[in-house]
Amino acid sequence: MSETMLTAQDIHFRYDPEQPGFALDGVSLEVKKGEFVAVLGANGCGKSTLAKHFNAILLPETGTVLVEKMDTKNEENLLAIRQKVGMVFQNPDNQIVATVVEEDVAFALENLGVDPKEIRTRIDDAMQMAGIYKHRHKGPHKLSGGQKQRVAIAGVIAMRPDCLVLDESTAMLDPRGRESVMKTIRRLNHEYGITVIAITHYMEEAAQADRVLVMNKGHIVMEGTPREVFSQTEKVRSLRLDVPQAAVLRDELCKAGLPMPEGIIDVEECAQAIYNLLK
Repeated sequence: MSETMLTAQDIHFRYDPEQPGFALDGVSLEVKKGEFVAVLGANGCGKSTLAKHFNAILLPETGTVLVEKMDTKNEENLLAIRQKVGMVFQNPDNQIVATVVEEDVAFALENLGVDPKEIRTRIDDAMQMAGIYKHRHKGPHKLSGGQKQRVAIAGVIAMRPDCLVLDESTAMLDPRGRESVMKTIRRLNHEYGITVIAITHYMEEAAQADRVLVMNKGHIVMEGTPREVFSQTEKVRSLRLDVPQAAVLRDELCKAGLPMPEGIIDVEECAQAIYNLLK
């Protein structure tokens, strides 16, 4: 059985303790090492608030968040937690601080006082892993949105985190940039065993995860594999979310009287099922 990377135990959080209502209202979950978890929900559901609890940017009002058994409320754990859990945010421009790509990737390591030889190895490895090594001498301002986001990812993975939390990190990218960044994320997860938690509103991204959590009004209201969650198309829609286009097409074909298999969520599966009907 895989070891546990992250645990949230009945966490409650409000941005203003004077106001009623919680942004997170009794959330409990566990994420295993090496798992790829997508977190979905309409705006204001609490998903970004939850993300910021995973590396102690926010601390729960009540309840406990553990990162590899380290309590985020214990200040002595803060540095170790931030090195274990790296965060990539929506706008890469807010994370890029240097005028040359490789200097930006090295920035946090230099601040931590890592040995220069070790820095060189780490930033080269991180740039290769993130697919931006060939741009290492360029200015970030000359890169596309997707390339900038991969620079931000490289800066985080140079810290050698065990877990990567992506807070809407493809939201500002065009479809090609999104696919490029997601390919990088999948590679980090599959080849390097990095745990991934992706906060997203793109259903096709969530369909690639091992597990999907759906949030609503500070609660986790659905949980399961992408197939288990997205096959409940009416329930997903009732939470003001889309479903993958392949699932929509499958439902429409069923309504038209065609015997389509249950649980179709990706294009290849849908195409194969249609092909099988035509044979």
